[in-house]
Amino acid sequence: MSVPDYLQCAEDHQTVLVVVQPVGIVPEDQFFKIYKRIASVSQVSIRDSQRLLYIRYRHHYLPENNEWGDFQTHRKVVGLISITTCGPAKEWPQTAERFHGQKEVYSSTLYDSRLLVFGLQGEIAEQQRTDVAFYPSFEDCSDVEKRVEDFVESIFIVLESKRLDRATDKSGDKIPLLCVPFEKKDFVGLDTDSRHYKKRCQGRMRKHVGDLCLQAGMLQDALVHYHMAVELLRGVNDFLWLGAALEGLCSASVIFHYPGGTAGKTAGRKPSISQPADAGKRHRPGEHMILGALTANGISADTSTEIGRAKNCLSPEDIIEKYKEAISYYGKYKNAGVIELEACVKAVRVLAIQKRAREASEFLQNAVYINLGQLSEEEKIQRYSILSELYELIGFHRKSAFFKRVAAMQCVAPTIPEPGWRACYKLLLETLPGYSLSLDPKDFSKGTHRGWAAVQMRLLHELVYASRRMGNPGLSVRHLSFLLQTMLDFLSDQEKKEVTQSLENYTSKCPGGMEVITLPDGLKLPPVPFTKLPIVRSVKLLNLPVSLRPHKVKGLLGQNMSTASPFIYSPIIMHNRGEERCKKIDFQWVQGDVCEVQLMVYNPMPYELRVENMGLLTSGVEFESLPAALSLPAESGLYPVTLVGVPRTAGNITVNGYHTSVFGVTSDCLLEGLAGVKSSGCLVEVIPSLPRLQLSTSLPRSAHTPQPMSKEELSSTVSVQLFNGETQQLTITLENIGSEQIETLELTSKIVNTKEKVFGEFLSWELEEASSHLPLKPGQAVTLAVSIKVKLDFSGQESLLQDLNDDGISVTGLPISSPLRQVLKPRSETKPVSSESAVSSDEWALAVHTRLGMLLSGRVPGPLPDYCVRIC
Repeated sequence: MSVPDYLQCAEDHQTVLVVVQPVGIVPEDQFFKIYKRIASVSQVSIRDSQRLLYIRYRHHYLPENNEWGDFQTHRKVVGLISITTCGPAKEWPQTAERFHGQKEVYSSTLYDSRLLVFGLQGEIAEQQRTDVAFYPSFEDCSDVEKRVEDFVESIFIVLESKRLDRATDKSGDKIPLLCVPFEKKDFVGLDTDSRHYKKRCQGRMRKHVGDLCLQAGMLQDALVHYHMAVELLRGVNDFLWLGAALEGLCSASVIFHYPGGTAGKTAGRKPSISQPADAGKRHRPGEHMILGALTANGISADTSTEIGRAKNCLSPEDIIEKYKEAISYYGKYKNAGVIELEACVKAVRVLAIQKRAREASEFLQNAVYINLGQLSEEEKIQRYSILSELYELIGFHRKSAFFKRVAAMQCVAPTIPEPGWRACYKLLLETLPGYSLSLDPKDFSKGTHRGWAAVQMRLLHELVYASRRMGNPGLSVRHLSFLLQTMLDFLSDQEKKEVTQSLENYTSKCPGGMEVITLPDGLKLPPVPFTKLPIVRSVKLLNLPVSLRPHKVKGLLGQNMSTASPFIYSPIIMHNRGEERCKKIDFQWVQGDVCEVQLMVYNPMPYELRVENMGLLTSGVEFESLPAALSLPAESGLYPVTLVGVPRTAGNITVNGYHTSVFGVTSDCLLEGLAGVKSSGCLVEVIPSLPRLQLSTSLPRSAHTPQPMSKEELSSTVSVQLFNGETQQLTITLENIGSEQIETLELTSKIVNTKEKVFGEFLSWELEEASSHLPLKPGQAVTLAVSIKVKLDFSGQESLLQDLNDDGISVTGLPISSPLRQVLKPRSETKPVSSESAVSSDEWALAVHTRLGMLLSGRVPGPLPDYCVRIC
């Protein structure tokens, strides 16, 4: 044998082997559809007996393996089911001839055979034949399973007859010497009458009968025969067959201890299809008579139910020791490499059930070094894949990944004329869990790094190369992006340059994006956002400039408070970090105005990093992001970046993150996925648009600019010098520079005096003419004439002039009212400030604040002199 069966397990020793093969041209899908139905009959309860017969099906089996049937009977093909299609009746002779030719291949071991013919109708199909079943089509074949059961029962008849024939001690008859193929030439010329030779024959026959008993469902008898065979063969140093007897003893003990099987869930023993009432009518003439005779003689009773069943059974610990001994005997024979390898695999499956992983790894390590001669590349791939699965079975995940990666590399070996890059890529993907590697970047942002980074980077490079050789540059970009994002901290400066250069080469042909890539086998590769290129340390939403900030009028605010719900204090504050990040900010943005978000970023690369198309990701309202491009110096440290945008609708807006384009890869970076990012809040209210008013005066600007009295106040300071009693006209021009019309206008004045010693009104105006131009549409302007008249009484106030030194009168613009209650426009429309100022708010009032200031040059006798009054 040159090809091992890696799927074998200990309980396969009690199965009979049936080969299912097509004859002629049979559609592959139809063949495997019928094969699946046949294979569903995996065990059959024998009539008039408590025994079960287990069947193992194969659709491909090498005839040379069949030659080892005497050594281990479960390797012998005892049943053949052929599937064929036949149209016209004239094709039937040729089909029958092919069927007979197929039987000749396994004729030396075959017990029985069946031919299933699909498509043939007419006189031939109506003939009743035991070994041939005719069906009109592949769909119309409801009794396939029943015919297979009949076939299995006929196999049991022959099996039981052979067991009885071999088990009977025929004194005087010479026992034949059973041999494996490579032994036949070694026994030529031996003395067949020697005691040593006879004991060898007896020992091998005992072992062979043990196999037949195990297949026939007689476990206790099998254990007895195996023990006798071991004693006989050990006495003549027949090590190969001694190993086989020990392995048979182990298999029978495993079947006793683990009735559920050792090959996993798929190999569990299930009840067979229930036997129909007329099962006895579906046998060839004479079969029922034979079964009755066997029962009458008491032969078919299952002796394994007798008291003392476990007397000859090995303990779980002894099973492994005997497996070791058997494998050591197999190792003495070069031509028994396949037998030795399969025994190792069976022992590993048993140890996996016993949860003895370390001992199982020793068997697998031995299996790695078993020489099977010249194996094809396909056989090498299969061998490494099975080793990987077995290591996975015992919990050695990294070792499993190692052998699976070896199998992947074998798929593209230089000796293969057409390398299988797709198979290589698929196997490499299966190695990822063993190396603690996931293709989801979220798994790498939750804490410390797991696994060996150097091995993981090597594996990712191999995935990139395999996907490129597959002709899928999109996969290469995704894996290379993942490598750069997750392994950035482990890359040297030179490796960073090489990876980014490769990424730019790939993205020049296939740009990277945020779409999910679905592989042919259904595996989904999530997008990989570049959250480390650049690294963001803090996010801060900025308030609007002072001239564009909306403010509520105090009177209106009081109305709102009167209808508000009562305040209830609670010492219990329920919050979490997510709520802190998404808490509402205490200022507002305005629909249509340019809003800003400041990010503190860091470039971890050893060279200049160019970030293109960087903008904000928002939700809640319609938002127009104005992308920016920036260039960060190498290892720049914290660097401020301001991202801007314009909200187009009102409501609550949440800044969820930002998007970038780096090295040709577009990334959507969400703040919730960024570790260590400081944020004062990302939720802000956007109020509807409000009018914007620009104020200018006819007077020159003052050199003295007083501080605003409140945050709602915007000052435009002008200067004029008047004598007491003098009057001068001040022209105020109000221009609507926004997109909302102004419908009402209010004007108030107030004397500003900290000393509280001056009383009187200095300003007067008429609003009727200005109000007649309302509503003031965008782009329109209106003028307002204000009369400034100085009239002060200084009698009896000798110290007044000294106290009012350095005071003045200021003209200050405050918001103008609009019933629409709307806000501002972008700052880009704001005009340069000279003697004008742009103001806006929820409800506005225009107030002229006055402050008196008198310049005293001295007090002299005689008439009261004229004093100069400065109005600012």
